[in-house]
Amino acid sequence: MLTRLQVRNVVLINRLDLDFRKGLTVLTGETGAGKSILLDSLGLALGSRANFDLIGIHGDRAEVTACFDLPDPHPARDVLDDAGIEPGDELILRRQLRDGKSPALINDRPVSATLLRQVGDSLIEIQGQFEGRGL
Repeated sequence: MLTRLQVRNVVLINRLDLDFRKGLTVLTGETGAGKSILLDSLGLALGSRANFDLIGIHGDRAEVTACFDLPDPHPARDVLDDAGIEPGDELILRRQLRDGKSPALINDRPVSATLLRQVGDSLIEIQGQFEGRGL
């Protein structure tokens, strides 16, 4: 379960800390309120392709951290075990954008973007507004 999302210098957001509790969380707001920025930030922490246009006006780097409670068993544990990473009870995924690089960390250990994406895929599925539609 996603427990915390920290966003630093992403587009218009200078600093944001969101804590999530058990149950349904709904993000609502007017057009342009920043909902997509939050989803882009979460996607970055989960291993989405680095987009350096996300770096905001408050500095030369952006950083997103996503914290998860990781029950045992959980599919993410298998991915982490295969990579030799001990997840513990809390899993911390972090991604930075700086100097044309996008280092990824899991529990403060440097990892490849591919591994970050594999772990992220086992944690959350993000669906866009029209992804369920097709001809």
